[in-house]
Amino acid sequence: MSEDVRRFYDDLAADYHHVYAEWESAIERQSCVLDRLIQRESSVNASVVLDCSCGIGTQAIGLARRGYEVFASDLSPRAIARAKSEAADRGLKIEFAVSDVREVERAFARKFDVVISCDNSLPHLLTEEDLTLALRSIRHTLKHDGLLVASIRDYDRLLAERPSFMGANVQGASEREVITFQVWDWSRESDTCLIRLFIMTRAPNGWQVRELRTRYRAIRRKELTLALESAGFSKIAWHTPEQSGYFQPVVTAHA
Repeated sequence: MSEDVRRFYDDLAADYHHVYAEWESAIERQSCVLDRLIQRESSVNASVVLDCSCGIGTQAIGLARRGYEVFASDLSPRAIARAKSEAADRGLKIEFAVSDVREVERAFARKFDVVISCDNSLPHLLTEEDLTLALRSIRHTLKHDGLLVASIRDYDRLLAERPSFMGANVQGASEREVITFQVWDWSRESDTCLIRLFIMTRAPNGWQVRELRTRYRAIRRKELTLALESAGFSKIAWHTPEQSGYFQPVVTAHA
């Protein structure tokens, strides 16, 4: 991933929870769904999980609460620092590392029953080469027949609709109100989209506004399936939000 992606998440780390309507509820809700998927789809008695794009710890914290032995890595040092703090505040033992997902097999000297990559992280890999490097690195961290669980946005639908705006989240009491929303600028030359994330915070003298930018590759489900097959994965299956209860399409695959 590029330096721009690292900088985006470094700059977002302190405010990342505002992207969710209710972060604590999202931690619980997502971990519940992921736990069900892991137990249903895993070929082994899965207990050791690597979150290879953990951000501030949304999924890692939830799975650790459910009794998994969790390891977590991310490209962003500030996101990792925030995740460490959040885990410590909750009395959770999670081992963290700063790592590019394309080289994640170097982050920890062990293999895992399950690797997760949620919240649309893989589409930051803008080229087929980088996506393949990441998927191969993830596969190398998994035990034999270990399970990958990844979620991405529904780009099959989004490429047809090409929305330009993602609705606002409004949080907090009036004196500390925070509003987040996204403007999407689609490329005419490629299936990529520049996301402009606006964070508006009410201050005593008015509103303070920050704009953060990052680019995603709109990966169709068939494209990710082919990439997974090329990286050596098998038993690939897609789970829609209606089927899984997760807020994005989820793909599972075995090493």
